[in-house]
Amino acid sequence: MGVNVAVVGATGAVGEEILKILEERNFPVDELRLLASKRSAGNKLSFKGKEYVVEELVNDSFKGINIGLFSAGGDISKEFAPIAVKANTIVVDNTSAFRMDVNVPLVVPEVNSDDIKKHQGIIANPNCSTIQMVLALKPIHDEAVVKRVVVSTYQAVSGAGHRAIQELKNESRSILENDGSFKRDIFPHQIAFNVLPQIPQSDAFLESGYTSEEMKMIEETKKILGTDSIRVTATTVRVPVDRGHSESVNIETERKITADRAREILSKFPGITVVDDPAGQRYPLATDAAGKDDTFVGRIREDNSIENGLNLWVVSDNLRKGAALNAVQIAEKLVNG
Repeated sequence: MGVNVAVVGATGAVGEEILKILEERNFPVDELRLLASKRSAGNKLSFKGKEYVVEELVNDSFKGINIGLFSAGGDISKEFAPIAVKANTIVVDNTSAFRMDVNVPLVVPEVNSDDIKKHQGIIANPNCSTIQMVLALKPIHDEAVVKRVVVSTYQAVSGAGHRAIQELKNESRSILENDGSFKRDIFPHQIAFNVLPQIPQSDAFLESGYTSEEMKMIEETKKILGTDSIRVTATTVRVPVDRGHSESVNIETERKITADRAREILSKFPGITVVDDPAGQRYPLATDAAGKDDTFVGRIREDNSIENGLNLWVVSDNLRKGAALNAVQIAEKLVNG
């Protein structure tokens, strides 16, 4: 039996990726409705060889729709997700609008798929950098109980959308050609050949000195893993990479877990591929992860500065598992149980 699906934000980077993944995974789409702002309405997108016209998102957009995949920004989700729910649409929301709502499950299917059953019409997709980290944390937490996490991220510009990707390319070209004509629009400082310790680039820092992205990782990790006892601290950084987030993750556990044991349990966990051959200079790279579904883990080693510590290098395609794929996997759970 087919499912009527709406993609909200269909012309954005994540929306376009959702369409690709729905097609790749042969999701049982009956009716497909592509929704976006008035500015993008009228654009045409292809799905399974058929051309679809993008419609303007309005209050009546969800009539007859079973599942709505939202990726058009938090304000849009706050306004239209409740409208969709009233129309009996189950919303899988890729924004931060509902993630910390106690009545909204925050789900990574490989980690806490049972939480999907608790939904009241809305299921939240976690932050991209959180998703890949909790995938790596889950088997270690089950084995040895994670006490504390220190994470530093190296996040691709695609996390800020299509225009950010283009800004990196244009600024790089301008610098290499020394033409001096480039006008910055997305980032507060040069991103080409540089790193920016501020994500998102448009937000002011919080009073604590953290950014909202860092706080998302801290709070979402606890909610997904179902415990407030894990202490998490984060520094999130934007790097001049097109696609694929990388993370240095330092973990302290209650019980000792060796690097060899960590490799063993990580390699068996769904959605994870271990790439860990230092002698052969093999470790996860953003360029290798781009376009792939799995989260890649390497540089697995014990942290000798504490009694029970591990270091991991975790890489994933932020537009796929970090956003679109995770949302589609949630939709698959809704359909297949």
